[in-house]
Amino acid sequence: MSYQVANLTMVIGVEWIIIIVVIVMLFLGVKKIPQLARSFGKASAEFQKSKIEANRELERLKDQTDVSNIDREKLETIADTLGIDYSNKNDEELRNAINKEIGKERK
Repeated sequence: MSYQVANLTMVIGVEWIIIIVVIVMLFLGVKKIPQLARSFGKASAEFQKSKIEANRELERLKDQTDVSNIDREKLETIADTLGIDYSNKNDEELRNAINKEIGKERK
């Protein structure tokens, strides 16, 4: 019994697919279908290309953030060694303070 129901569903499904294809052919015309398929293929390829590019950009930004954190840790270690307060300074201010302190020690 279940085999007959599955078989009936499959036949009805195939019939509906054929009906839909015939309606699309009548509506769009036979010559437009290859153009639409090509356009869909190009759009799909462009979407995949953009998706890959976005993933690469996210990875690059993630790596850049990791490097930035390592740079900050190095700056804080150097500042701590030189006795510079780094709690309220951004990276650029900290670099300037370190360079200024190193310049004092050289004189």
